[in-house]
Amino acid sequence: MAAFADLCISGTNDKKRLQSIIETAAHLGYSTVAINHLVEVQPKKQEIGKPKCVSELFDHFPIVQGRSRPIRVLNRLTLVVSDTSHFRQTADFKFYDIIAIYPKTEKVFHAACMSCDVDIICIAATEKQPFHFKRPPVFGAIERGVFFEISYAAAIKDSTMRRYTISNAISLMETCKGKNVIVSSGAEKPLELRGPYDIANLGLLFGLSEGDAKAAVSANCRAALLHGETRKTALGIIRTVKKSQPADEREDKEAPPSKKAKLDAM
Repeated sequence: MAAFADLCISGTNDKKRLQSIIETAAHLGYSTVAINHLVEVQPKKQEIGKPKCVSELFDHFPIVQGRSRPIRVLNRLTLVVSDTSHFRQTADFKFYDIIAIYPKTEKVFHAACMSCDVDIICIAATEKQPFHFKRPPVFGAIERGVFFEISYAAAIKDSTMRRYTISNAISLMETCKGKNVIVSSGAEKPLELRGPYDIANLGLLFGLSEGDAKAAVSANCRAALLHGETRKTALGIIRTVKKSQPADEREDKEAPPSKKAKLDAM
């Protein structure tokens, strides 16, 4: 069974509302959610600060429907950037599991794809995309393991925003061919959340294939999280797996020296 994730639920100071969104996500079958902290980057240096510790939200985290394990809650930082000179990596980044960028201009989008140390690039949902997607930067981002995110909550609220969301998504798919795409909610309240299979179906409307649509709420989300872990460690992650040995090699290693001599003589 696939592990589903929603990597963007809107952060709020209303603890009860946030708890309610997370409980709803767990009930819908999401194994992982990320609380989004949105910051509009200013020309002058600014303090981003640490996010609140997610362990303070619940004494016992809600159990994920159908998986019998508690939901995993992460912190995410999204930077709204209108000029490439405004993007500065700070020490505060290390406190967040995911770093996303919402580029407001084509120049910033190009920099986000080719050089900015981020995990996710957000695509406009509440307005018409202000520039056209071009293959070189998009495929540059894909090669670097960066993901493009489409949020669907705005499409639920308003028919105009729905047109923008679908149009911008289709424009992206024509360029990236469905690669490295994730679909998140951007939910501000529980009613704006939809189940992962509903979102996979929505992905078809965005121009994704059936396999890519399912990956957009599962495998690609896991890969984005792994990219975030790699970014935080600077050098990367090494996973070690114990290799099983053939029976005769184990016996040879375990045999005392005197027995080994007899075996060699034979």
